[in-house]
Amino acid sequence: MTQAPTPIVVDVRQDEILTGEAVALDVQPIGFFLRALGCLIDVTLGIGMLVLFGLVASWLLGSNIVDSAVFPIMLVVGLVLVTVVLPTVVETATRGRSLGKLAVGGRIVRSDGGASGFRQAFIRALVGVFEIWFTAGAVAAIVGAFTPRSQRLGDLLAGTYSERTRTPALPNAPHGVPPALVPWSGVADVARLPDRLARRTAQFVSHAESMEPSARTRVATSLALEVRVFVSPVPAVDPETFLRGVVAVRRSREVRALGLEAQRVAALTAGATGAPRGFPQR
Repeated sequence: MTQAPTPIVVDVRQDEILTGEAVALDVQPIGFFLRALGCLIDVTLGIGMLVLFGLVASWLLGSNIVDSAVFPIMLVVGLVLVTVVLPTVVETATRGRSLGKLAVGGRIVRSDGGASGFRQAFIRALVGVFEIWFTAGAVAAIVGAFTPRSQRLGDLLAGTYSERTRTPALPNAPHGVPPALVPWSGVADVARLPDRLARRTAQFVSHAESMEPSARTRVATSLALEVRVFVSPVPAVDPETFLRGVVAVRRSREVRALGLEAQRVAALTAGATGAPRGFPQR
């Protein structure tokens, strides 16, 4: 009797998405203040268009080109065009990039990382009439402040969030995997280090050669004791070599993750220009 295969469990964190190849990408959503700035830019442009539309309508009314009874209808049509139709068309055509989002380096994507479409853009624009225009952005600000990805109410209903498209380039690694740890790097299981510990370890590896020998040994030993909890198996090498191997393995994995992220952003951009997209619509 054959045993059923053991299911593979993939741990996906809050700011990660899972690709079809079961690779978890560490994506970076736009922060609250950048989202607010992008929204302010879009709203300012919308207000400018409303003012321009009102001036044109007033000129038409003053020139007796249109009847005064048609003026209220024109204002309602202008409001609908600026607050709903235009944002929907722009986000659909650009795959989630309005002028405000372009300025802050963001893009609206689905919660699974795919490109947003007409349905998501229409829901966001429709809900935005209430949470942005009718409440002067108060509802959007309150909801965005208490959601992990700074999602406003329209994002929660449409299943979207604003993703950062400008990721900083990684600095060149000072050293690769030490020769003694090359076989170990192929089988090493290095868990995600706490941010503070990861920074301290990377800083030590970068500046170890300029440190006083006794302090260098002491810091390496202390850091190795903290890092070894997140590594399996722990190689039988000195603390500094161990730390250099861990930093090199982590960096190589981050470079691969950034490469996958760059490919996904390129696929979204290609979809906006009419080229074949890497992520089919659902």
